[in-house]
Amino acid sequence: MYWLASGLLYRRVVSPFTKLDPRIKLLIAIEFFVLSLLASSVIGVAIIIASIVAVAAFARSLRRVGRTVAFSLIFATFIFVLNLWIGLGLLRSLTFALRFIAIIGSTSIFFITTSPDELEQIMKWMRIPRDVVFAFVTAVRFIPVVMLDAFQIMDAQKSRGLELEKGGLLSRVRNLIPVLIPLVVNSVIRSGELAEAMESRGYGSTPKPTSLYGMRLRWYDKAVLVLSLAVFVLALYIYHFYTFPF
Repeated sequence: MYWLASGLLYRRVVSPFTKLDPRIKLLIAIEFFVLSLLASSVIGVAIIIASIVAVAAFARSLRRVGRTVAFSLIFATFIFVLNLWIGLGLLRSLTFALRFIAIIGSTSIFFITTSPDELEQIMKWMRIPRDVVFAFVTAVRFIPVVMLDAFQIMDAQKSRGLELEKGGLLSRVRNLIPVLIPLVVNSVIRSGELAEAMESRGYGSTPKPTSLYGMRLRWYDKAVLVLSLAVFVLALYIYHFYTFPF
C-alpha cells in the first residue's frame, strides 16, 4: 500500500497543464465531475474516462492518477455487484461502476496537479475563513504522511512478530493496538511541532495577511477557459438531445 500513500503526496511536475491557473484546473475537474453525474450510458461514461486519461497524460500524471483509479476499482466492483444483485441489469450496473471511477478520476486530476499552496490560494479567493483554510490545507498535507507512518509502523511491528492477517475480526482489531498507539503518539508530536512553528511565525497576529504569490489569468489560461466551457456546453447538448444505444 506504499504506492497508494505515495500517490497522494504532491510532486511538482512540469507540464502545460500544471502551469495553468489553479482556478482553471478546478473548473476542468468540476466539468468532468458534472458530466460524470449526468452520463447515463456506458458509452457516455467511457468517453469521459477516456478524456480524463487524456488530460492526465497531457499533465504527465497518468501513472499517479492511475493509482487512485486502480484503488477505486475495489469499490467500483462492489457497486457493480450490488446493483446487479438488486436487479438493475448488466448495463446499468456497469454504468454506475464506471461513473464512480470517472468521479474519482475527475477529482484526482485536480488534487494531483495542484499544490497545497495553490489550493490555499483558491480557498482564500473564495473568501473562506482563514482558520478553515489552514485546517483543510494542513489535513491535505499530513494525511499521506500519516498513512506512510502507519505502513512503516506496521512493517516494524511485523518484523517483531506481530501477526496482523491472522485470526478473526476481533483478533485483528486487537492486533492493531500496537500500530495505533505509536501512530497516535507520532501524530501528537507532529501537531505540537506544528503549533510551535505557527507560534514562532506569528500566526493570527495579522487579520489579513498578504501572500507572496497571487493568481492571475494569463492568455493561455483564458484560452483554455473558453475551450473547456465550449466543450462542456457541447457535451451537455449531446447528452440532452442524443441518446446512446447502451
